[in-house]
Amino acid sequence: MAEKITVALAGNPNSGKTTVFNNLTGARQHVGNYPGVTVETKEGTCRHDGVEMSVVDLPGTYSLTAYSVEEMVARNLIIDGKPDVVVDVIDASNLERNLYLAVQFIELGVPLVLAFNMSDVAQARGYEFDLEQLSKLLGAPIVLTVGHKRRGMTELLETAIAVARGTARYEPVPVHYGREIEEEIAKIETLLAKDPALAEKYDPRWVAVKLLEEDADVRKKVSVDEILAQVEKSTQHLEQIFGDTAEIVIADRRYGFISGACTEAVRSTVESRHTMSDRIDAVLTNRILGLPIFLVLMWLVFKLTFTAGGPPMEWIDDGFSWLGGMAGRVLGEGYLGSLVVDGVIAGVGGVLVFLPNILFLFLAIAVLEDSGYMARAAFITDRLMHRIGLHGKSFIPMLIGFGCTVPAVMATRTLESRRDRFITILIAPLMSCGARFPVYVLLTGAFFPRNAVWVIFSIYLLGILLAIVMAKVFGKWVLPGESEPFVIELPPYRVPTARGVLIHMWQRGWMYLRKAGTIILVFAIVIWALSSFPSQPALEASYQEKIESAGGDEELVRRLENELSEQKLERSFAGRIGHAIAPVLKPVGLGDWKIGTALFAGFGAKEIVVSTMGTLYSLGETDADEAKILQRTLRKDQFFSPLVAYTLMVFVLVYVPCIAVVAVVKAETRSWRWPLFMIGYTTALAWVASLVVYWGGRLLGLGGA
Repeated sequence: MAEKITVALAGNPNSGKTTVFNNLTGARQHVGNYPGVTVETKEGTCRHDGVEMSVVDLPGTYSLTAYSVEEMVARNLIIDGKPDVVVDVIDASNLERNLYLAVQFIELGVPLVLAFNMSDVAQARGYEFDLEQLSKLLGAPIVLTVGHKRRGMTELLETAIAVARGTARYEPVPVHYGREIEEEIAKIETLLAKDPALAEKYDPRWVAVKLLEEDADVRKKVSVDEILAQVEKSTQHLEQIFGDTAEIVIADRRYGFISGACTEAVRSTVESRHTMSDRIDAVLTNRILGLPIFLVLMWLVFKLTFTAGGPPMEWIDDGFSWLGGMAGRVLGEGYLGSLVVDGVIAGVGGVLVFLPNILFLFLAIAVLEDSGYMARAAFITDRLMHRIGLHGKSFIPMLIGFGCTVPAVMATRTLESRRDRFITILIAPLMSCGARFPVYVLLTGAFFPRNAVWVIFSIYLLGILLAIVMAKVFGKWVLPGESEPFVIELPPYRVPTARGVLIHMWQRGWMYLRKAGTIILVFAIVIWALSSFPSQPALEASYQEKIESAGGDEELVRRLENELSEQKLERSFAGRIGHAIAPVLKPVGLGDWKIGTALFAGFGAKEIVVSTMGTLYSLGETDADEAKILQRTLRKDQFFSPLVAYTLMVFVLVYVPCIAVVAVVKAETRSWRWPLFMIGYTTALAWVASLVVYWGGRLLGLGGA
């Protein structure tokens, strides 16, 4: 039986940790949530030298102090999970900043390996490391790696195995905080023996340090009042001595420890100079050029998505058309045949046909993220975000929202301020997620084929503008207050690796596929059932008589069959829902019962708007070429026009987010108040925005239904 060990992979954001994780595990990884919270964790496996290694990718964090959910999860996975070895991935070109997390691992006393990643960047900047001396000072083996070039991966695995087995030199070094602090730590340590449950599970010195740092999570675990009284006395004493809190003094001493180690073992061979990243940033983050460049890059993303996604989209469309035809011939015209052809194949196929566009969109976003540009996008928009009363970091979740709103909402945990976090959660659904993209592609392909990129680009911009307006509104009346100062690390630019980009693209694409195979499939069947029942035998009999009396007039027969299908749809449960919604949508130009039905179904997932329209408009079609192209069917529908299509895109952009988003907002805010408020305000805003667009277009003579 193969030897098994658990490796915890830790590191600061932008240290290249994800690239190292992908290098080690490849496609052998899965994503889950840490129990009790919505923090995403990844696990993967790899084998080396006969050892089976389970690699746990901890959330990226700068420290183990329990300020954020990510820090709590990372710390608990180390303390409770007890991995055989912790690999801390460090940006070697930004050593002192990154070693702060490593020092906290040293304090925990965990088996530790330091991966000095981006060592090529450090070398280019003129840094030289005395690895033997530095390893001795830090009490942990050090491995030089270059993640994006897969350098040092074998040595890293070998060192991790050696540390886990206890065969590598590993002598934890004590971090001293000075006489005054050490005296107070000793007093608290002595008293911790009176809380045996705490002393048995955690190292007493570590607990004492955390209590002096006023760590709320550790403080909750103390059940003896005498210990808390001593902590209060010690923190007051230290504050009187240093004129600052114990937490700040301890952090200073940690940085002092790091600085001393680096002074001993790190040498700079060149004078301080501007790096290549600095020179690129002089252009990309320029006050005047930064925002236009960002907008151009976004436009190029959509251009790539349409140009590259077009051919494979047609191939998938043809494939589902062939599959539907085959199934129809085999199953016949009964309810089973209708369910499979019009419900399952038309519904799911109508969504999967947009998979190439989605994959190319995620590909472009992954390239921007891995290259380091996404952090610049947040920096560029910082001034704008402050004007609307938000933190510059709020733009990062908004950018993530272009992929999916669920991780965008979860990404707001990086915001320390509750106000900033909740406002960002409320406006995140206004970013055009990948689920809305198929709706845009469908409608622009039908009504704006020559200007599809520009039309979709305008919808994305409208979402950003509405988010800005609503952030200002919420910041003034719903959650008033001041935004916190903005500090963000700008990582060096890197050339994204094909492996890393493809893994990110596939993970997000797989979420889309999984949705198509579960939620969308269920809703497609539900919509088919609502469209097919109740049955209308009397109506069918009356039309059958008309068809028989038509003789050999094929055109009349076809017209009568289509009339029958439309009559059956209108009288079905789906038609009744659509008719009930239609009066509310009529003032905004969307008063067609089919649109009402599709928008109702879109609450499950926005892709379902497309599959629902595919189901509703495919019923009754007899021409196979027309049945497979919903765009052509929409163009022939008398209700639709370019203005109606654009208004529908605006409504889909803004109105109520999908069930998954509502669920994650409830989990993140720990209340039903905010998700219900989100449902209400987005629906009202969608109606108002569509009203302005529709009647504005009518006044400009653009036509309408």
